[in-house]
Amino acid sequence: MNKSQYMIGVWITGVLSFVVIWIYALASWGLLIGLMVGWIPALIGGVILGFLWPLVLLAVIGIFILVSKH
Repeated sequence: MNKSQYMIGVWITGVLSFVVIWIYALASWGLLIGLMVGWIPALIGGVILGFLWPLVLLAVIGIFILVSKH
């Protein structure tokens, strides 16, 4: 895997993680606080999960396999 292929995964996973974490912040903290400061943990989580996207992919596949067995 070359660097450009890895970076595609970083962007896809990072953006999806950012959106999901920000939605979670909105649900947890309410509309006003979630919008004002929810992007900070979403940005941190998105960057970290983006660069660790192969592990995130393995975790999602593992969860899918576990759920589909029951």
